[in-house]
Amino acid sequence: MGKNYVDIERDNGETLRYRKHVNGRGLIAHGAKVHASALIEAGAYVEPGAQVAAGARVLRGAWIEADAVIGPDAIIEEHAHIGAGAAIGSAARIGVRASVGDRARVAGGAKIRDDEIVADGQIIATDKRGLRLAA
Repeated sequence: MGKNYVDIERDNGETLRYRKHVNGRGLIAHGAKVHASALIEAGAYVEPGAQVAAGARVLRGAWIEADAVIGPDAIIEEHAHIGAGAAIGSAARIGVRASVGDRARVAGGAKIRDDEIVADGQIIATDKRGLRLAA
């Protein structure tokens, strides 16, 4: 059996150590908190300070930046990007290749469509079909 961690060097020369999550084998940086029941698929990254709650699913190629919070039962689809300090509410769904900006907020149950971009600091609430609700 192989080692359960990977060291990755950043552009600035700093080395970060990532451990492989037991549920999916995705990479979790030292300092991130991921619930044991969350699924972090291989090829997904969770950066330092980020939190992923129970039942959440972070699929292959997704990237959760530092200090982001992923709520219970949220789904982050393949190759989606969640910016630093962003918050994704419970049971929200972030589509394939979608991007949620730094410090943005996505309400519980909201649906962000494939390839959609949520700007830095934006607050989003949608109905179940992904249609935006008035703020």
